Amino acid sequence: MTSTTTNSTTTTTTTYILYGAARSSCSWRVRSMLEHKGLKYEYRPVSLYSGEQHSAAFKAVNPAETVPALIVETITSSTDGGGTRKSTHTLFESLAIIDYLDRVHPESTHSVYPADPIERAYAIAIAEMIVSGIQPLQNSGLMKVYVERNGGDREAALNFSQHWIETKFSQLEKLLKKLGLPDRHTIGDRPSVADICLVPQVVNAGRYRLDIDRWPLLKRLYESGLQIEGIWKARPENQVDFDPNVKSWIDSEK
Repeated sequence: MTSTTTNSTTTTTTTYILYGAARSSCSWRVRSMLEHKGLKYEYRPVSLYSGEQHSAAFKAVNPAETVPALIVETITSSTDGGGTRKSTHTLFESLAIIDYLDRVHPESTHSVYPADPIERAYAIAIAEMIVSGIQPLQNSGLMKVYVERNGGDREAALNFSQHWIETKFSQLEKLLKKLGLPDRHTIGDRPSVADICLVPQVVNAGRYRLDIDRWPLLKRLYESGLQIEGIWKARPENQVDFDPNVKSWIDSEK
């Protein structure tokens, strides 16, 4: 899937290929950004449950063995006889990809980083609280290792993840209340990177058997966030690889 830009001397065509997984919250963030910017892309599912991310084929795409991975193929053709240049890059880590897309496509809808420096800092901080402080501690790969090293105790692993989600959600709820920010969007009067990160994490909390009603402000922001077109289109249920019958490590057989 391509997008094309032209100036007086060159024409640049960019193709995006996204490797991801329907239920991956990290992949959901990037899908939300691509949809928010109205960018066309080819989606290539990676089965995390079968371990496809550790296969030789996927390691050739992303040696980090994680999703999302965004392939950026760019062809620049000179209109004055200067020839053609082609480049291919693999971007990884959701916040890095979101930042890249925001920078290279400023013309398509608004930035997900607020213009006000203070609001921008808040948006990034909230996104980091989720991306760095919550999601890694409930990642299925980490939980599988936890179970293996604790005598197969899945309940202990679940309690571990629940503890950190509860702790960070409570901190985030208090922080947002203290800041006195509006409750339609996490930061400011338009969707931001904070909303893109919050919505998938709330869904994850539900999968980890936590009741979001305990955090009324986060619940309102989540419900409002689901109304954002890009986030809604990027939902797991809307992806070709979504299978409602696939069980997570929490509910799979021991």
